[in-house]
Amino acid sequence: MKQLHHTEVENKQQTFPITIVCDAIRTPENIGMCFRVSEIFGVQKIYLHETSPTIENRIVKKTARNTLTQITHETYDDFNKLINQLKKEGNTIIGIEITDQSIDIQKFDFTAHQKIVLLLGSERNGIEHINLVDKTIAIPMYGRNSSMNVVHSLSIALYEATNQLRNKI
Repeated sequence: MKQLHHTEVENKQQTFPITIVCDAIRTPENIGMCFRVSEIFGVQKIYLHETSPTIENRIVKKTARNTLTQITHETYDDFNKLINQLKKEGNTIIGIEITDQSIDIQKFDFTAHQKIVLLLGSERNGIEHINLVDKTIAIPMYGRNSSMNVVHSLSIALYEATNQLRNKI
């Protein structure tokens, strides 16, 4: 068995009708990894809050590697306005958050939605405007902790969503 270098791997490049909205994420590493993971999973666009570290941040650049130029992104200042605009454009807003109405991510049917927004909450407060989401999904956890890093949650959600959507598109 030989471990392959990334230059020896050719991925099937595919884009999915998925947008990421970062709700005031403050950690540069999380912003950078959001780009990296989103590019890997064929996300169409990322929205960053104006108070989040910018793509010019040294740590964001280092963590994102070369993906900052490979995925469309935009900054927003008014969360309510952005979410309402995305809804008008036909997106289903899905919060990755534990709520009393969350659906187990493995039981959520991503294929039932034409355009998806995955909403990531801040590291400290989660999704601060939970009343604006259409659905919430939760990742089953089996340990004592009920919280995980925002980018780890995004990775799991994108894996599940693209796994379901890859044969539909």
